[in-house]
Amino acid sequence: MAVKAGVAGRARRRKPETRLGLVRRARRMDRVLAETYPDAHCELNFANSFQLLVATVLSAQTTDSRVNLTTPALFARYPTPEDLAAADPEEVEELIRPTGFFRAKTKSIIGLSVGLRDRFGGQVPGRLEDLVTLPGVGRKTANVVLGNAFGVPGLTVDTHFGRVVRRFGWTAEEDPEKVEQEIAKLFEKRDWTMLSHRLIWHGRRRCHARRPACGVCPVAPDCPAYGEGPTDPKVAAKLLRDRSFA
Repeated sequence: MAVKAGVAGRARRRKPETRLGLVRRARRMDRVLAETYPDAHCELNFANSFQLLVATVLSAQTTDSRVNLTTPALFARYPTPEDLAAADPEEVEELIRPTGFFRAKTKSIIGLSVGLRDRFGGQVPGRLEDLVTLPGVGRKTANVVLGNAFGVPGLTVDTHFGRVVRRFGWTAEEDPEKVEQEIAKLFEKRDWTMLSHRLIWHGRRRCHARRPACGVCPVAPDCPAYGEGPTDPKVAAKLLRDRSFA
């Protein structure tokens, strides 16, 4: 998808934006992203809410694909919170070692399993205020679980989400919780989970941290950060993580 000539001028020479203008622009950009990534979804593999909770904790500072390679053996050995709560930490460390920070992550996933066993009857709770009381579980992880296992709308403010919304000019906030609050005001609550998936997919596939693929970005006409990466379509296309979007 090549970006038409004149995009740079339109993106840069923008009049001061009203609140209504920001809401309209943000929702317009989301509609384009929905057309661009119709299959956007959580890229962690899971069979139930417990597996998703553990996988999300393991995904910190590593890739979803690495987690997906690691969790089958972990869940085969410890299929329930009760099983993982009683696990030998050294055995768990060896199983999850490929995800990095394996000692801290082992402490978290065993700790959250103990919490599920002792305080929630072995069930993953469906409320954010309960989830965040578990070891290793913050708002980002809780929103992943709520949105994808329980159908409760939530915004998953990971590094990709934060980077993309700041480039889009939807917020200038850096703190994840403040970012969540600001973006929540721009969209209907029912759209939060899918919005998160699309922004994360866009960040992983096009809007990279170092060199965003601006020349093949579908929302370039509305993006004030257009030009941070190469604008030549041929050069930008080489940066795409999935060439099917070229």
